[in-house]
Amino acid sequence: MGVFTHKFLFFCFVLSCLIPNLVFAGITRHYKFEIKLQNVTRLCHTKSMVTVNGKFPGPRIVAREGDRLLIEVVNHVSNNISIHWHGIRQLRSGWADGPAYITQCPIQTGQSYVYNYTIIGQRGTLFWHAHISWLRSTLYGPIIILPKHGVPYPFAKPYKEFPILFGEWWNSDTEAVIAQALQTGGGPNVSDAYTMNGLPGPLYNCSTKDTLKLKVKPGRTYLLRLVNAALNDELFFSIANHTLKIVDVDAIYVKPFETNTLLIAPGQTTNVLLQTKPHYPNATFFMLARPYVTGQGTFDNSTVAGILEYETSSLISTKNLPIYKPNLPPLNDTSFATNFTNKLRSLANSQFPANVPQNIDKKFLFTVGLGTNPCNQKNQTCQGPNGTMFAASINNISFVMPNTALLQAHYSGQSKGVYSPFFPNQPLIPFNYTGNPPNNTMVGNGTKLEVLPFNTTVELILQDTSILGAESHPLHLHGFNFFVVGQGFGNFDPNKDPPSFNLVDPVERNTVGVPAGGWVAIRFRADNPGVWFMHCHLEVHTSWGLKMAWLVLDGKLPNQKLLPPPADLPKC
Repeated sequence: MGVFTHKFLFFCFVLSCLIPNLVFAGITRHYKFEIKLQNVTRLCHTKSMVTVNGKFPGPRIVAREGDRLLIEVVNHVSNNISIHWHGIRQLRSGWADGPAYITQCPIQTGQSYVYNYTIIGQRGTLFWHAHISWLRSTLYGPIIILPKHGVPYPFAKPYKEFPILFGEWWNSDTEAVIAQALQTGGGPNVSDAYTMNGLPGPLYNCSTKDTLKLKVKPGRTYLLRLVNAALNDELFFSIANHTLKIVDVDAIYVKPFETNTLLIAPGQTTNVLLQTKPHYPNATFFMLARPYVTGQGTFDNSTVAGILEYETSSLISTKNLPIYKPNLPPLNDTSFATNFTNKLRSLANSQFPANVPQNIDKKFLFTVGLGTNPCNQKNQTCQGPNGTMFAASINNISFVMPNTALLQAHYSGQSKGVYSPFFPNQPLIPFNYTGNPPNNTMVGNGTKLEVLPFNTTVELILQDTSILGAESHPLHLHGFNFFVVGQGFGNFDPNKDPPSFNLVDPVERNTVGVPAGGWVAIRFRADNPGVWFMHCHLEVHTSWGLKMAWLVLDGKLPNQKLLPPPADLPKC
């Protein structure tokens, strides 16, 4: 080793001692996702399914805030594929967002695409998943974003971290499940099990060997990174005889609070601290998750179980230890859901401020809910309500997916015939949204976008409707975080409700549950040029059309413009 190298290393050492919190610039991390078929067995059923690198769930992505990710996705299966990096802001990098026919054409068989983006101003847990049809039932995995070097967590450093991904397992092929439902107009078959990290656990038949076991030591603090990657179900989660401290949701720190049970909707993530018991407890503990259900349709009424096990010396046998079960809320416990979400607050301090838009440029009221389309089966009745086909809509427009990507159509100036820029700001025909539903439940259909000038501040009221039953809808917005400034039951009242909005420390997230029979108010700043999908994260509702997109125009400055498309962007 030369003299120069010694001097340089000594200089770095001195620098790190003088400036212990030196924040290093991000690095570039490379990942390769091979999309391939893999035989997987659960509940005594073996099926060939689409995976990343043959793994179910898929591989974890680990990065630090400020890192750049280059993820090459190579498609070896017959399905078209696209991957969404759920919750990543994608500042000016909308080409890498991933929803098929929104920001890109899907990756066809034998083709590949490199997703190229930088993680800016985010730390915590997010996840990636397929964003085409129902392929995300098997194509998903965690994105773990660590703070920058030298930047601590705003809580005591945990002894160890565990990701827990909730999912759903179907014995049959999910592509066949949704294809059949869309053909008949009826509700799709429900899943056969819920899973934790792909494992259904011992409460299902033929599943004891497929159980997630978390091995912990007494007197330690663990960080559990929870992700709801299920297709169609919000979930309650609890660990017997243990408290969970919520510290982060959707990769945003929150004011910590303790709870025995948490609620997590599809598309949401939650980081919790688990403080283990000070001494070996001579027991094991079930970790359970089961659905929170508000709709009138059928659902998978089952429970996934994992086991929390305390490590011990080899002298003590763990075989005959008692196992404790937690008490979960009733399936339809909306009061628990409301109380839990009301506890979520941003840190809102100098290091992690809550930059809530105070002056609003544009206000919108969007109804979200179910509806119907006429039966398209000749000489047959469909299996939806009164012989119709199930549909879902925003402001009574059921979104029709285009055949080419909206972002390309916008960028190339060839939007005519692809989409209309006139999405309604409010319902065209107001009605008593949460009262007795109207007799006519038919929806309109179209590909309409809401256009926003760069930096517009937006207030959006998402209003559930009682058409075909009031239901909680987890709404996900791509390309942005938003602040949840208010929520309530019944119809939103523009005179009485806004004075109670929290504009100081509201929770900031990317997916929010619209309360069953109620409304939620969100605010965000449209500071990210591109086309950004917004949809219900219950996959069946997305399939039925509960989706739309925002088109945010370029700003005037160079750093306010969408970057040009990459050379390998897939073609339709």
